Amino acid sequence: MAAGGPEAVRIEALAASLGVSKGGFYWHFSDRQALLEEMLDCWEKAMVDDVIARVENHPVGPRAKVQHLFDLAPSADFAVELALRDWSRRDKEVGGRLRRVDNRRMDWLRSLFAQFCDGENDVEARSLLAYSLLIGSYFIVALHGDKSRSQMLQLAVDRLLSESWS
Repeated sequence: MAAGGPEAVRIEALAASLGVSKGGFYWHFSDRQALLEEMLDCWEKAMVDDVIARVENHPVGPRAKVQHLFDLAPSADFAVELALRDWSRRDKEVGGRLRRVDNRRMDWLRSLFAQFCDGENDVEARSLLAYSLLIGSYFIVALHGDKSRSQMLQLAVDRLLSESWS
């Protein structure tokens, strides 16, 4: 998926790369669409359910949970995220799934920020900025003067988690 999008997900190519027969694939999946659906289900579970569970399993406050989320972010496969977002622009069903994933992620971020932010607007702004930073920072290749990328990301996270934005 990451290398070539959904068009690259072909049973023949996957079977050859894994050293199994095409029949072996059809034993597990009725067709290519079933394989793609299973891939999307696995991605959603790993990138939403499992991430939320990993963060929520830490008995710490909401600020520390947001920090932990950003600490986990470098381990995410953002190339797959990008491929799925690109695919969603051409496929209504994938677009609907991505919208559901984005809404689930945003709802969870809102629940964290609501625990220490004043007002709905502050919660929404910080949640959107956090989500944009999580997804978008992977795609930005700008230099940051004498600061490393990780230093700048941490500075941005520190701002998101601060008591006041003034």
